[in-house]
Amino acid sequence: MTSTNFVIALVLFAVPAFAQRGQSAKPPADASAASAAEKSAEPKSPEPIKNPLPADKSVPQTITVNGKTLHYTATVGTITLKGKDDKPTGVVMYTAFTLDQPKGDQPKGDEAKGRNKDGDSGSHRPVTFALNGGPGASSVYLNLGAIGPKHIAFANEGDSPSDPATLTDNPGTWLDFTDLVFIDPIGTGFSRSLVDEAETKKLFYAPKPDIEYLSLVIYKWLVQNDRLLDKKYLAGESYGGYRGPLLTHYLQSTLGVAMNGLVLVSPYLNPERGDGDLSPIPWMVDLPSITAAHLESEGKLTDAAMQEVIAYTRGDYAEALLKGRSDPAATDAMIAHVTEMTGLDPKFVKFAGGRLDTRAYLREVHRTQGLIGSVYDSNVTAPDPFPYAPMQQTSDPILESIVAPTTTAMVDFITRTVGWKTDARYEALSSDVNRQWDRNDDLRRGAVRDLREAVAADPKLRVLIVHGWNDLSCPFMGSVLSVDQMPIMGDASRVQIHEFPGGHMFYTRTANQDALHKLAETMVETH
Repeated sequence: MTSTNFVIALVLFAVPAFAQRGQSAKPPADASAASAAEKSAEPKSPEPIKNPLPADKSVPQTITVNGKTLHYTATVGTITLKGKDDKPTGVVMYTAFTLDQPKGDQPKGDEAKGRNKDGDSGSHRPVTFALNGGPGASSVYLNLGAIGPKHIAFANEGDSPSDPATLTDNPGTWLDFTDLVFIDPIGTGFSRSLVDEAETKKLFYAPKPDIEYLSLVIYKWLVQNDRLLDKKYLAGESYGGYRGPLLTHYLQSTLGVAMNGLVLVSPYLNPERGDGDLSPIPWMVDLPSITAAHLESEGKLTDAAMQEVIAYTRGDYAEALLKGRSDPAATDAMIAHVTEMTGLDPKFVKFAGGRLDTRAYLREVHRTQGLIGSVYDSNVTAPDPFPYAPMQQTSDPILESIVAPTTTAMVDFITRTVGWKTDARYEALSSDVNRQWDRNDDLRRGAVRDLREAVAADPKLRVLIVHGWNDLSCPFMGSVLSVDQMPIMGDASRVQIHEFPGGHMFYTRTANQDALHKLAETMVETH
């Protein structure tokens, strides 16, 4: 007997005895009164918090990309989430940029309603959904830093949080080959939970429900905008790169919506690295990014140089770590080579045994200058306000500088340019969401398993993984090692990894815009 049938059976067997004897099923008056009194005494579920956000708003916009003028519509809108009782539980804000059809191609009749004569979607443009990570980050970073039609400078050496937060047209935008929908998860941007704190953590602040409701948001947007039949893509950065494979797999296997392609930007794919006292993996993951930062500081960072670094890391370095004290000569040679690769103090490398801890490295690399490096790009620095403390006492230099310009620019665009008026607080990077996040076994196992399953289930799905060489928060070598161990399922080029000069937010460097744009455009053209 299924669980559903079992419940039905319990209900049937619970019919009052007097009904079974052929008596009237209507209870006595006093029984009815008692029942009503009992019901009134039962605690009522709290009413959901009123949605504080305004109605959707759209405005026409124009941008010139590669000499071509694009007319598009910017929309700030919301999607309401509901519980099993059909009461609202949360409201998710999105920012969409959709290319306008040329006047000569304007649809008529049924097509004007979003359908052509064959019943297909009237747009037939690809659409890409984008979200960041954290957990607790809004999508503003991919939006204004990477692929949206507007741009602001941040996350590079010399950028100041008090610089004018003036948006400019983004020559690297993906809008010329795909429409864009940026999603702000609950607790970020203007997206809000409409239930109490305990229910919020249960419904939104854990890996599994996070994937389920964000997938539903994508599904709802596609249905509401008549875009189910269009080509669909997903782009996720950092923890959004953890979300990416899980969202793709869940949409594909549960909601019945298949993505054509997946772009993982500096993804958090593989949180479990193993025991650093036994496994070489933790040190193999970090060493190449530390070396890349040193090479860049000397003007020697090239793809050829990094291929040598990767080969050494996979080979002699890993072997020396595994040999340990059984081969002192190999250990001494490894320490000498790591010192040469990284430019670090020989004593620091020797005392670390060639195993470079990220936090120790970030304090050491610029110590003589009184600076501390960022985990997102160690060549982006700030003065260390507590230089004599045994451990880092200040926040990350990049995180300290990006919240103000991105928040100011995004809120001004939403409220003034689009005219979506609200005085609610905008959460570009919510420490509260990050603090409350449930880091359970779902998160600790990483996203590589779902990546494998999604690729295996769809022989045409394409995956593009892009990293900055210098990133120590989500090092590129973790993705390289993970993909190395994946079976080749059909066309090996379906899963690609590409690296760029820079760190976690390598896309903010103007020099990287064209190459990233071309990689994504090629993926869309391919499938």
